Amino acid sequence: MRSLITRPRVFAVLLAGSALAFSPLGGQATAQVPVEQLSTPCLTPAEGPSARGGLGADTREMSAAEQKAIDAQTAQLLAAKRARGLAPAAGKLAAATVPVYIHVMRSSSGAGDVTASQITQQIAELNQDFAGGESSAAANTGFTFTLAGTYRYNNSTWHTDGQSTTYRAQTRKGGKNALNIWLVNFSYLGIATFPWDYASNPSIDGIRVQYSSLPGGSATNFNLGKTATHEAGHWFGLYHTFQGGCTSTNDSVSDTPAQTSASSGCPTGRNSCSLPGVDPIHNYMDYSYDSCYNQFTPGQSTRISNAWTAYRA
Repeated sequence: MRSLITRPRVFAVLLAGSALAFSPLGGQATAQVPVEQLSTPCLTPAEGPSARGGLGADTREMSAAEQKAIDAQTAQLLAAKRARGLAPAAGKLAAATVPVYIHVMRSSSGAGDVTASQITQQIAELNQDFAGGESSAAANTGFTFTLAGTYRYNNSTWHTDGQSTTYRAQTRKGGKNALNIWLVNFSYLGIATFPWDYASNPSIDGIRVQYSSLPGGSATNFNLGKTATHEAGHWFGLYHTFQGGCTSTNDSVSDTPAQTSASSGCPTGRNSCSLPGVDPIHNYMDYSYDSCYNQFTPGQSTRISNAWTAYRA
């Protein structure tokens, strides 16, 4: 999750609207489909843990015990797949092209729309960031992204993230390797599900992103497309860099220095923790401004590879 620090929540009238389904890749409207006629069941299991937070919240995803258990489970699954020849050898990293489905959740009046150009720029931003293209210190994770489809809906409830488990179950595309991005207008910059929750709740897997955070959007300090990068990091299995606080475990990644709390802005030299290293304010998994972000680390790349192999490959 990235918290929306300066932008208040905008409430729309919650009306039962219709879903306007557009063809993949931004084509013309193909059908006017009432929400209740969509084929996916309306009832889904309760949503499990996710990376999320509120206005300025310093949000950690789980307890230390839960974190330890997840890391142990990931290691076991990875070892089992390696033993069957279904995973890269030790020291080798996974790589894949991820299909991306964009869901533009507009209000019944069309508010919350984004252009095809913004979507293209967002995909390019994901590709740049995960390829380590912004800094000599950044890791190339080996993962790339391709736009598999763009879908636009007119529904005021969905636009403000109302009935979120329902609308995701009704609209999600692809399998466990597909990144679904729902563009909504809510009080967060973004919310993501984790890869280890896919098996128990596949219908809601993906990330929700404040639509105004796309490149060229109106979210001040957060309109370069980095929110989707941050939330995709969670979707791949990364925690916030301040997960665990000033502890040796921290975010389960050894080359992201521990930090006591989230950063804000771009506080060069910030050192909130007595353990070695200054706070990783330029890391996509902190809470810095978009303009401050420029890297994933090699350790994060390894974690992404391991989680992908264990849960999404």
